[in-house]
Amino acid sequence: MNAMTENWIAIGKLEDIPLRGSRCVKNGDMTIALFRTADDQVFALEDKCPHKNGPLSQGIVHDGCVTCPLHNWVISLSSGTAQGADEGSTMTFPVKVEDGDILLSLDGHKE
Repeated sequence: MNAMTENWIAIGKLEDIPLRGSRCVKNGDMTIALFRTADDQVFALEDKCPHKNGPLSQGIVHDGCVTCPLHNWVISLSSGTAQGADEGSTMTFPVKVEDGDILLSLDGHKE
């Protein structure tokens, strides 16, 4: 394993996440939601809306965003930031797909 892949953890297959859907993994007390877009891109966010900590994993995935099921806040999957007039952000995590395997880095970022 080289230095570029040391922080990556294999967590499943692309087909484990439905199109425009999500799956969750635990990291200690934190839940990380993995989202799959209609064009097979995968994004990882902390499963907490910046508004009232709603479960983003239960939201609707659309146009590179997820809509929180509690109060309809729209969160960018790539940056974790609220869209429109709403303000706030949730932690994002690097994720990549190699040969159908989803790899997650637990090095989270917040805008």
